[in-house]
Amino acid sequence: MKWGDPEFSSVLLGSYLVLLTILWSGLLVGVGAWHRRHALPDAPSARLVRVSVCVPARDEAHQIAACVRSILASDHPDFEVVVVDDASTDGTAEVAKDAAGGDARVRVVTGTPPPSGWAGKPWACARAASEATGEILLFVDADVMVAPDAVRRAAALLTEKELGLLSLFGSWRLESFWERVAIPVIGWFIRGVTDLDAVNAPGRKEAFANGQFLMVNRPAYEAIGGHASVRAEVLEDVRLAQAMKQRGNALGLYAAPWAFRVRLYRSLGEILAGYGKNFYEGMGRRPHIAAGALLFLAISSFLPYILLPVAVITPQVLLTGMVAFWPWQLWLGIVCGLPVAFRFRLDRADGRSGTLAWTHPLGNLVLGAVLLGSIFRVRTQWKGRLFHDGRAA
Repeated sequence: MKWGDPEFSSVLLGSYLVLLTILWSGLLVGVGAWHRRHALPDAPSARLVRVSVCVPARDEAHQIAACVRSILASDHPDFEVVVVDDASTDGTAEVAKDAAGGDARVRVVTGTPPPSGWAGKPWACARAASEATGEILLFVDADVMVAPDAVRRAAALLTEKELGLLSLFGSWRLESFWERVAIPVIGWFIRGVTDLDAVNAPGRKEAFANGQFLMVNRPAYEAIGGHASVRAEVLEDVRLAQAMKQRGNALGLYAAPWAFRVRLYRSLGEILAGYGKNFYEGMGRRPHIAAGALLFLAISSFLPYILLPVAVITPQVLLTGMVAFWPWQLWLGIVCGLPVAFRFRLDRADGRSGTLAWTHPLGNLVLGAVLLGSIFRVRTQWKGRLFHDGRAA
């Protein structure tokens, strides 16, 4: 067989379609199993532990109120909230104080510019930890809305399992078109390439954490030097988890879409800039990993949608010498439909309607653009601060 022979075309295209059919069918079936396997377990703890919820906030006046109010609605019996206003210019501190409504459990701390060698968020987190009085510290982003039972259940599990660090994958608040198209694709790509079993296994070196909801045992946190150990990192949550595990602390990383909701970015530009600032860093800045991810996207998510119109409009170009075109056209159509069905299952599992599942290929294009941009973006700026190769500049 050689290029251009009908037999060769059949074998080549057939092998490709078999591969994609198996891949996407497996992912489609595995959605429910993933949620069941990695769901946050219940762990009723008999010991009451004080929790300090630490909220670093920089120019978050538009959403800090919802964050503070959601934490105050927590049913954990003993907690405080420490909001660090990280040199905001939009009145974040005043909005946070108004949201607290005089509740003594809330303290709003005026932050200071980060010292040389510190990124802004690690510095604000370190300041919050220094002000906190709890035995457990919970770091949440200012765009997070916490469920009433999330703090209690997370603290119970961290205490019961004697974890050094516990982190959760929550759900997203998606309002604009591009948020709804791209964020689930990018977010689930990150979750899909993270081996949660390895992260949760004490004997394995793999470590990961989601800074949107990151809870630590205070003695273990202080033993590694707290956020000072990751002072320059834009990916401070993952680096903190790695430092914790290197010191022998057990980690917990679970799926808990009910636990919190987060509004990450509001436009396509924010999505590209926000994810791009640390996406390649999350791959360890390893070119072969990034190249593999781009190749996977090209083969599994882009090429089928290029081949299908070719097979339908000019089938003789792709299906050279084949007796019947329609079985191959039908098979290509099914392969193109499987990723959409997969996205529908993901959306439904996350509590969304699934009406935008058809935009999954478009979301993958944004994912590819984020990855490419992150690879070639040596210097980046986020909220007025510069980063060079994923570290504070």
